[in-house]
Amino acid sequence: MRYVSTRGGAPVLGFADVVLAGLATDGGLYVPQEWPHLPAQLPDGYPALAAAVLAPYVGNDFSADQTRALCDAAYATFRHPDVVPLVDLEPGHRLMELFHGPTLAFKDVALQLLGRLFDSILTARNERVMIVGATSGDTGSAAIDGVRGCANVDIVILYPHGRVSEVQRRQMTTVDSPNVHTVAVDGTFDDCQDLVKAMFNDAAFRGRHNLSAVNSINWARVMAQVVYYVEAARRAGGEIDVTVPTGNFGNVLSGWIARRMGAPIGRLVVASNQNDILTRFFESHEMRATGVSPTLSPSMDIQVSSNFERLLFEMNGRDGAMTRDQLSRFRQTGSLLVEPDQYGEWIAPVFRASRASDHDTLVTIRSVHETTGMLIDPHTAVGVKAAREHMREGVPMVTMATAHPAKFPDAVERATGVRPQLPEHLSDLLERPERTVNLPNDLAAVQQFVASVAR
Repeated sequence: MRYVSTRGGAPVLGFADVVLAGLATDGGLYVPQEWPHLPAQLPDGYPALAAAVLAPYVGNDFSADQTRALCDAAYATFRHPDVVPLVDLEPGHRLMELFHGPTLAFKDVALQLLGRLFDSILTARNERVMIVGATSGDTGSAAIDGVRGCANVDIVILYPHGRVSEVQRRQMTTVDSPNVHTVAVDGTFDDCQDLVKAMFNDAAFRGRHNLSAVNSINWARVMAQVVYYVEAARRAGGEIDVTVPTGNFGNVLSGWIARRMGAPIGRLVVASNQNDILTRFFESHEMRATGVSPTLSPSMDIQVSSNFERLLFEMNGRDGAMTRDQLSRFRQTGSLLVEPDQYGEWIAPVFRASRASDHDTLVTIRSVHETTGMLIDPHTAVGVKAAREHMREGVPMVTMATAHPAKFPDAVERATGVRPQLPEHLSDLLERPERTVNLPNDLAAVQQFVASVAR
């Protein structure tokens, strides 16, 4: 398997090089040259399924035995024997709990594997990298946990100051490892993401510090998430619709890829909070940035959904120059318009969308608790509201439960009167000492910090 950039101007690479590169040198995102099909027979057990689904993507860079060993090690860190269990919510509607990993969020499913991929590749090559990432809340802690033990990796995570929950922040800032560094940026997640992309686009800086990425701009992140969509359809025993709480479009894109590979997925419902650029796009065919408002579901407080670029590349007939020009205009004008025939072919048959205000989110958390006794986090609640609006007769709905309720205890307690407790391995999190730095939204200042901690 070889990989091409969505903007058409970067070298074609193999899997291991794509993992280390993260962002393509032309500013684009790597995608496979062709989409493989799912194997005719899917093995039982999540690690075995993951190894089988991922095999065509890793190509010859890892043997079947190596891939299986990496998957076994990654998913042994999860606290549930099914890794991503399906639980009943209401008739015709189930939750897939993606939060049983070390940091209680769906990002663990990919990042426990990605950390091991990094370590394996770098050890074999006797190289080291500096990972620089941006987080709206969950990616940072999951990435840190995935690489904290990697001898050949340093990591710097940027997060928006005051715009992540206390639990999310402390899961990053209390990690006492010499290769882990966190930066609170005076700005939004989009500002953090722009800083990361600017560092990658500075060729001299990128080369000098051997930068790599763990955000969902890294293909391996999206790839690893495909597996749980395949698992959801397999457990359901037939066609399903799936609802995904969505900010950066990476998670729902993985669902689209699973569908493209042959998983029996009918519709993908994009669930947005009031930062609803994606929902507005699905309603109007135009993507228009309008600014970011803080919400009870902060991991979705995003206006630039960078992974949409991978789908746009497909919609453009894999024309990298066309994709590059569209995205350049979007940066300049804040608007991206999709042609009606593209929308009719690629979007209308597959995607639906919905939005939830903070009030809607609290009402949904409360209703789920009153009817089932379950506690759900605000992001999952945004998904549940959207799923209820888009359920189809005779087609089971699966909503991706993306975070443990204890990551957002204030919102859950406000809705239900019950304060969710952290699992035992994190029970002392709020007492652990923190270690972070605060920097302005300034590229030179952030680059200076990254250079100062590089080993």
